[in-house]
Amino acid sequence: MKKIASFTINHLTLKRGIFVSRKDTTTSGDIITTFDIRMKEPNREPALDGAALHTIEHLAATFLRNHTEWKNRIIYWGPMGCHTGNYLLINGAYTSSDIAPLMRETFEFIASFEGDIPGATAHDCGNYTYNNLDLARQEAEKYLNEVLNNLKPENLNYPQ
Repeated sequence: MKKIASFTINHLTLKRGIFVSRKDTTTSGDIITTFDIRMKEPNREPALDGAALHTIEHLAATFLRNHTEWKNRIIYWGPMGCHTGNYLLINGAYTSSDIAPLMRETFEFIASFEGDIPGATAHDCGNYTYNNLDLARQEAEKYLNEVLNNLKPENLNYPQ
């Protein structure tokens, strides 16, 4: 079988950041951009805690799908299986720089969130007790301060 594109990225040199993972054209001609929202350096720092990542998923998905400007373009937000980040799918052809302000807003929202986690009830979620708001807030603040507020080319483009 042919290796999929995401497995061809050198994870030994990949930095934290916002990366265009792929752009796909649908049968109707629409372009879907998949972003790699990389919160941890793969294989070089500990992965995200599963409960914190689950909370980040709930908060980011809720925020993005309610965002005044972007809500109609958001297709999906979800965690990577390796627990080093998330995938964001947006309807349209975008660059990493295009969504940097949106990612800052999203992670500011997560870092400062207080209250009940949206969708974290037995009725709404298949594993509602598997959440950690405090750790999610810490991870969001770290990513925001160390990466999103100081974006450089290596945080916006996959390594060669």
